[in-house]
Amino acid sequence: MCAWSLKDIPEQDGRVAVVTGANSGLGHVVARELARKGARVVLACRSEARGSAAADRIVGEIPGALAEFARLDLGDLGSVREFADRFPYDRVDLLVNNAGVMALPYGTTADGFETQFGVNHLGHFALTGRLLPLLLGSPGARVVTVSSEVHALANIDIDDLNSERRYRRWTAYARSKTANLLFTHELARRLAAHGADVVAAAAHPGYAATNLQGAAPRMQGRRLAGWAMELGNRVIAQSAEAGALPTLYAATAPDVRPDSFTGPSFLMWRGAPAPSWRAPWTLNDTAAERLWAASEELTGVSCDVLKV
Repeated sequence: MCAWSLKDIPEQDGRVAVVTGANSGLGHVVARELARKGARVVLACRSEARGSAAADRIVGEIPGALAEFARLDLGDLGSVREFADRFPYDRVDLLVNNAGVMALPYGTTADGFETQFGVNHLGHFALTGRLLPLLLGSPGARVVTVSSEVHALANIDIDDLNSERRYRRWTAYARSKTANLLFTHELARRLAAHGADVVAAAAHPGYAATNLQGAAPRMQGRRLAGWAMELGNRVIAQSAEAGALPTLYAATAPDVRPDSFTGPSFLMWRGAPAPSWRAPWTLNDTAAERLWAASEELTGVSCDVLKV
């Protein structure tokens, strides 16, 4: 497993993949490499201009590539519903829940949820739930949710999911990434109980150079912090291509197990894909069940087909 690289991605001919946040960074690399292997890739992005341009880059770079843009704003549950309702294909073989925001100043989504929890977890929960019938109808389908090693900084607070009592941006981010892992844990359990062969797995990129790190400093006008993030990306971080490998492994490698967590092999920061450590609270059945129930209530998306 330590030598796994882009050349090891199996052929994806005939498969339909949805990759959120695929206009740049890790998501774009994932979409591009899936298309290179023959998948029809839907780039689910908020910006039509950036998403369409990203799809055009893939088609221009890879002869015969099948890549297209579809609008999706994970911070707006109405947009999630419209994306699913307008989805033009009768199958989804691979859903990569990649898009996310990190350590932003306090804000809320269109539906009033704290932005990081709303986008990183609730938006993807709703999207997965709405695409679930198509996933269940596609043999060997997978749902890969991108978390972060930063999840280890904080467990969720089930009684304050929207950080209304006190907001600390890095704590809120860590909680949203813990939520990603608890969601994967509960989804894997429910799929197994249902007898489905859909694999729910998680991955993280380690420290990869993307535009995610600089978003919050730019929003707040913190030039020094922005400079530090840029320096870290240049000196310490691995490339977006390398950072995307754990996600691509979880999405395509033949031996991926349900509820697995794949990340870089060296100190969870960089290197080839390998099994990654995760905080014990991300494997707590009771917490996962409670988060699932709360997520259904908050989003209005009930995964009835997986009732257990």
